[in-house]
Amino acid sequence: MSTPVIVIAALTATTLAIKAIGPITVGGRELPGWARDIVLLLGPALLAALVVTQTFTADERLTVGPEAAGVGVSGVVMWRTRSVVATVVTAAVVTAGLRALG
Repeated sequence: MSTPVIVIAALTATTLAIKAIGPITVGGRELPGWARDIVLLLGPALLAALVVTQTFTADERLTVGPEAAGVGVSGVVMWRTRSVVATVVTAAVVTAGLRALG
C-alpha cells in the first residue's frame, strides 16, 4: 500500500474512534452546562482557524494578500450587520476586486 492510502486509513480509523467515544461515555445522559458551552464553541473556533490558515499562508509561508483584506472587511460587515450572506458576498467581492487590480 502507498503512504497516502495508509495515512487516510489511519485518519479514518482515528476519526471513527473519536466520534464513538462521545456516545459511549455520555450514554443517554445530558451534558453538563459547561461541556455543552464548549461543544457549541468548537464549530466556530475550527472554522475561524481554517479561514486564518487558508488566508494567511501560501507555499508554507505567512503572507498577506487580497484574501486578508476580504476577510478583514467581511469581519466588519459581520460585526455591523450580523448577516452571513452579506459577509460572504462582501468577502468575495473585495477579494475578487483586489485580485483584478493586482
